[in-house]
Amino acid sequence: MTAEPRRSNAVLAAYASPTLPLAGLGLPLVVYLPEYYVSELGLSLSVVGTAFLLVRLADIILDPILGGLMDRTRSRWGRFRPWLAASVPLLMAASYALFMAKPGIGPIFLWAWLIVVYVGFSMAVLAQTAWGAVLSSDYQQRSRIYGFWSAGNVVGMILVLLLPPLVAFAFKGDHAAGVQAMGWFIIVLMPLTALLAGVVVGEPAAPAQKHEAGLKQYLGLLKRPTVQKLLAADLLMGLAPGIGGALFFFFFERIKGIPKDQAGILLLVYFVAALAGAPLWPWIAKTMGKHVSLAIAGIMYAVFQVAAVITPNGVNAFGIAVLVLAGLPYSAAPLLVRSMMADIGDEERLNTGVDRTGLLYAIVNGTVKLGFALAIGVFLVLEKLGFDPKIPSAQGDTALIVLYTVVPAALGVLVSVIIVRYPLDAKRHAEIRAQLDARDAAQAHAQASPDDRLPAPSPAPSAAQ
Repeated sequence: MTAEPRRSNAVLAAYASPTLPLAGLGLPLVVYLPEYYVSELGLSLSVVGTAFLLVRLADIILDPILGGLMDRTRSRWGRFRPWLAASVPLLMAASYALFMAKPGIGPIFLWAWLIVVYVGFSMAVLAQTAWGAVLSSDYQQRSRIYGFWSAGNVVGMILVLLLPPLVAFAFKGDHAAGVQAMGWFIIVLMPLTALLAGVVVGEPAAPAQKHEAGLKQYLGLLKRPTVQKLLAADLLMGLAPGIGGALFFFFFERIKGIPKDQAGILLLVYFVAALAGAPLWPWIAKTMGKHVSLAIAGIMYAVFQVAAVITPNGVNAFGIAVLVLAGLPYSAAPLLVRSMMADIGDEERLNTGVDRTGLLYAIVNGTVKLGFALAIGVFLVLEKLGFDPKIPSAQGDTALIVLYTVVPAALGVLVSVIIVRYPLDAKRHAEIRAQLDARDAAQAHAQASPDDRLPAPSPAPSAAQ
C-alpha cells in the first residue's frame, strides 16, 4: 500500500482558518448573547432560554437533510466546499442583526434571526468538519487534522474574548460595544477565511456511486454500537462545559465577587489553557489511543470543575490555576470525537460499500447542538430553583453553585465510563483500512478495460526462497 502524503502545516492551517469566525460566533451564542439579551436588552430569562433551546433543538432536524445533500453533491469544487461558501452570506447577515441589536427588540426578532444564524452555522460547521474527514484515511493523521481544527476553534474563541476588554481599554466602550465588536469580527473574517480554505485546500474526488442519504440512513447509522458510544460521550462532553459556559458570568460575579469585565479575562485564561491542550490530546491519543485520551479528559475536567467551589473569592493564583487545569480538557472531545467519527466512516464503508461522511458528521453536529441547546436550557432550571440575576438569595446561589460545578463534573465522569471500552481502536482501524484498500484495488482492476489490465503482481519471494 502506497503511503499517503502528509498534509503540510500551512495547508491544515488554511483548512482550519474558517474556525476562527465560526468559533467567534459559537462562543457568544452560548456564553455572551443569552446573558446580554437578558441583562442589556431587557428580555426575561425564560424568553431567552426558551428561544435558544427550541431553535437549537429544531435546527437538529436540519442536519440529516444537509448531510444527505452533501453526500450527494458532485461539483468541480467537491462535496463540501460549495456548502461552506453558501453559508457565508447567511452568517454575515444574521451576525449583524443579532450582535448589533438595540434595546426594545422583542422575542420575534430573536427567534427569526436565531433561525437564520443556526441554518448558516449548521451548513458551515458540517461542511468543514466532514471535509476534514476526507483529507486523510490514516488513524493518527486524522487526529492531527482535527488538532488543527480544534486549535483554530480555540484561537477564534480567544480572539473574540479579547475584543470586549480591548474595546473598553482602547475606545472606552461599554459592554454593548464589546458585543458589537464580536459581530464585526465574524462579518469580516467569515468570507476571507472561507475563500482562503476553498482556494488552498484540495478535496479528494467523491465516490461516483449514487446512494440513498436521508433520514432513514441517518437513523440507521444511529443504531451502530460505535456510533452510539461516541455520540453519548460527545453529547455529555459538550453539555458539561456548555452548562459551565452559560453560567460562567453569573457564577463568578455572584458567587466569587468578580466583576463582569474581570470575569471575561478569566474566561480568556480558560481558553488559552484549552489552546495549550490542543496539541496535548493528539499526543496522548498516539500513545494510549483516542478513546483512552477522551476518558482521561473527562475525569480531569470533572476534578477541576468541582474544585472551583473551594477557590477563594476574587481573582487569585489558586483560582486561576484551577481554571487553567479545567480548561486543558476542553479541546479533547472536539478533536478526538471528529477523528474517531472519520474512523467509523471507514467501518461503515467496509460494511455497506457506501461513503456516508456527510451523514456521519451531521450526527456529530446534531449532538453538539443538542448539548448546547440543553446547556442554555439550564437558564430555565436556574429560574425554577429560585435564582434571580438582580436579587441575591441563599436558595438561588446554592442552585447556581450546584449547576455550575457538580452537574458538569458528574457528566465528565460519565463520559469516561461510557467511552473507556470503545472497540474501534488503532489496531481495529488498521484491519479495516487493509480490507478497504484490498477491495478498492480489486474493484479498480475489475473495472479496467481488458487492454489496460495488468496481471496481478506475483507474491514477493520469501527469504527461504
